[in-house]
Amino acid sequence: MAYETIDFKVEGGVARLTLNRPDRLNSFTVQMHEEVADALDNLGGARTLVLTGAGRGFCAGQDLNDRAVAPGEAVDLGESVERRYNPLIRRLTSLPVPVIARVNGVAAGAGANIALACDIVIAAKSAKFIQSFAAIGLIPDSGGTWVLPRLVGQARALGLALTGEPLAAEKAAEWGLIWKAVEDEALDAEVDALAARFASGPTRGLAAIKKMIRESWDHRLDEELDLQRDMMRELGFSQDYKEGVAAFMEKRTPNFTGR
Repeated sequence: MAYETIDFKVEGGVARLTLNRPDRLNSFTVQMHEEVADALDNLGGARTLVLTGAGRGFCAGQDLNDRAVAPGEAVDLGESVERRYNPLIRRLTSLPVPVIARVNGVAAGAGANIALACDIVIAAKSAKFIQSFAAIGLIPDSGGTWVLPRLVGQARALGLALTGEPLAAEKAAEWGLIWKAVEDEALDAEVDALAARFASGPTRGLAAIKKMIRESWDHRLDEELDLQRDMMRELGFSQDYKEGVAAFMEKRTPNFTGR
């Protein structure tokens, strides 16, 4: 597929997917959804994914102009969510590689929750997260109502969702909504260093960490302990574990292959 609304490349084990409609703050259209889905189908040998936006924003959510609905006209938003946004969130959270959100500017509406669906969110200090749904009579979709209370607690989740007030990146990091807020000029170096670390890391182990932490919400402690036993058994036979132990004993840098 020839991409018109995104940029996508895979180099050195790092896939970089850039939402590229800067004149519309990288808001989603049907075409962008299709192109993003195609890119995620073509990660190849990538061992980590960086998701970001072009220009001054990360993503402003849905481009309301793309729905071509006249003022006051009814539209089935459930279909849009089911066909476009839900598959994207499910895909990002289940990819067997770490996903880094590089939030370079405003992340609003579904754009904010797409960022929060990534495994690690690193934001420029000038960035803001906005749950803008209430202003047009909607609820935080794209996983918003699920992830917000789990990350920041019910009181803050309700405050963010009901008021739609922008949350600065530094405050988002302080609240535990995101991993880290850095100076704007340090954003690229911070993200690139982490991407390189993941791309040369023990991919199977990283994928297992992601899977188990994300799925732990549904398990009792006894169940989780059993799952930990099973995963440790599986990973203990991996080439990366053997290499990691050998490198530690030999006091050298490990050469992980992801196997």
